[in-house]
Amino acid sequence: MKKYILLDNIRSLLNVWAIFRTVDWAWFNKVILTGFTPTPPRKEISKTAIWAEQYVDWEYYEDPVEILKELKKQWFKIITVEQTQKSIDFRKLEIRNENICLVLGNEIEWVNKKIVELSDYCVELPMLGQKQSLNVATTAGIMLYRFLD
Repeated sequence: MKKYILLDNIRSLLNVWAIFRTVDWAWFNKVILTGFTPTPPRKEISKTAIWAEQYVDWEYYEDPVEILKELKKQWFKIITVEQTQKSIDFRKLEIRNENICLVLGNEIEWVNKKIVELSDYCVELPMLGQKQSLNVATTAGIMLYRFLD
């Protein structure tokens, strides 16, 4: 079973590098960076990732839709973290022994609608406080933990 995470249009270098570090911890196979998401190498923030970008396999694609279409052809389930009419609580997601690609998008502009349409599942984290979302790196950590084997 392969586990990928796709980051689309994530602005913050620190969030991206924090996610790299968490991906290394969670033994996900690959980070896919798309849109304007910053890519390695960036020595000014390697400290945040503690050089995890050297150990984590990653690829960059300008268009997230094209790579997601390709992954679907390879039998990946696309799981997008986004609040939609059809989103389910991430704790209720039943995925076992399948290739997955977890998608996280821009915190301000949300996930591209074309990505949502391609998704096999849209999931959300229930919010207990007043805010309607978490920091993207925090969300990534929670979701990666959900898929630990």
